Amino acid sequence: MKVRVFIERGNDGYSAYMPDDNNLPFGLVGDGNTAKEAISDFNMSCDEMRDFFREEGKEFPDIEFEFSYDVPSFIAYYSDKLSLAGLSRITGVNQGQLSHYLTGRRHPSEKTARKIQEALHNFGKEISQISFV
Repeated sequence: MKVRVFIERGNDGYSAYMPDDNNLPFGLVGDGNTAKEAISDFNMSCDEMRDFFREEGKEFPDIEFEFSYDVPSFIAYYSDKLSLAGLSRITGVNQGQLSHYLTGRRHPSEKTARKIQEALHNFGKEISQISFV
């Protein structure tokens, strides 16, 4: 079962959480100073829940997490792989604007968030078709 996990930046760090509509008998959450720390804490919570189920003699559901990010969290999480300049070239969104999203000075409109998402999906499709000779 795929379970969606939201990664969001708040005023005091990042959080990773499952929405209530996942049909599981438990919830999981993770927090951290960075998106990576929040995801790591979330995964640790999952491991602890798995251990609890084992101790209780219960079967732990077979779940796979699908992470969804708000724009600032995505930029922060992938900042060691995608520079703002590269992300700007891929998405067509000004590098300075992306920087404002990352720092929280501005928030992307729904239209801009969709534009970034679509551009990244298209880039992913393009990359997935690469074959070396």
